[in-house]
Amino acid sequence: MASKHILVVDDEIGIRELLRDILLDEGYRVDLAENAAAARAMRLHERPDVVLLDIWMPDCDGITLLKEWANGGLLTMPVVMMSGHGTIDTAVEATRIGAFDFLEKPIALQKLLKTVAAALKHSEQLPKSEMSLSNLGKSQIILALKERLDKIANSVNHGPSPVLLIGPKGCGAELCARFLQTANTPWLQLTEFSRLVTAPLDILEPIRDGVLYISEISELNKTEQKGLLLLITKSDKYNVRVVCGTSNNLPKLEAEGLFDHNLLQILSAVSLRVPALEEHKEDIPDLAIAIANLQFELADIPYCEFDIAALNALRNASWPGDIAQLDAVIRNLIQTSLGEKITLDDVNRVLNQYGEVPQSDDSPAEPVLGNNAVPLTIFDQPLREARDEFERLYFAHHMKNVAGNMSKLAEVVGLERTHLYRKLKQLDIKIKG
Repeated sequence: MASKHILVVDDEIGIRELLRDILLDEGYRVDLAENAAAARAMRLHERPDVVLLDIWMPDCDGITLLKEWANGGLLTMPVVMMSGHGTIDTAVEATRIGAFDFLEKPIALQKLLKTVAAALKHSEQLPKSEMSLSNLGKSQIILALKERLDKIANSVNHGPSPVLLIGPKGCGAELCARFLQTANTPWLQLTEFSRLVTAPLDILEPIRDGVLYISEISELNKTEQKGLLLLITKSDKYNVRVVCGTSNNLPKLEAEGLFDHNLLQILSAVSLRVPALEEHKEDIPDLAIAIANLQFELADIPYCEFDIAALNALRNASWPGDIAQLDAVIRNLIQTSLGEKITLDDVNRVLNQYGEVPQSDDSPAEPVLGNNAVPLTIFDQPLREARDEFERLYFAHHMKNVAGNMSKLAEVVGLERTHLYRKLKQLDIKIKG
């Protein structure tokens, strides 16, 4: 069995090396980080089994780093905070964020080993990284969504109310539903809708105190809807919260006789709209990194970072398939990119791979734009080359629209024909004879 991996983060070299020597003697594999930046980089590359994290560091304090890991879905290992100036308030704050324990310096040998052993035992029970609501972003629209979900989660005076999440397919509704699940309670995503017909109440007992999630409620037929309505009316007795998602207009389906009126009424009492990715595109870079980090960890793939141009391209792209589509693109980039970094060329390659196949004749082919916009590669070129590329795109577009008729093309682009021919020759655009 491989040695357990301990990451020690402390800005004092003497303490780092002392802890390393003690832990090495106990058979652990130990890495050292002298500050938060080094610890942050190490955590991106792999998941240690336990982290010993100093609170007071010059570049970023340990509490801030702990919050960063928690918000980024990277707090999937026990973190033991260390401080020579610790207070009860600091320990409480660290525990609230997710720290496993708190050690006060100077650290007694037996206390250290006992705490590390307990943390390692706890580590074996923890899941690896997974996407969470915190990964959706920090934009105002997402922060407001989190506040509303938090209010719903804490409003359980009369039992957990059913919740309807409305948004496009792939928008992250399941992450919202997961947020409403209390830690260490059951979760069931119902896919066998026939159970709602045969024995709807039998579903509740195994998930007592947990969450029942249906990703697309409009897929239920009228009989299954009746079963779900019965289940919801009895869910309080089992302390089960029913969360349903939909990308369809349920009132319209009700008006067409396709959705149960009473079920719609009970679900509409607590409903939230989950925004489409297009509505918070500023969150895409952080979301892309979170998705990538998850894949690096779960699939044991060597870490590879995005360059800035690649992240900007992802942010400016169109995402009709929402977060689910972004997730697929990131997975593709991780598996197929060849360099040390994921670059702009990699992003354009994946985004445009379903574009139109270039024409085989000599006529100017319409460029594969993918996002109905000028390719982002233009902005990485010197002004003259960028201008020439844009003019090629411009003339190719209009030549296709006028079917190669030069008289019409000259009229459309506002050039005298002799000037037009000279311009096309200068841009190396072939003219069909």
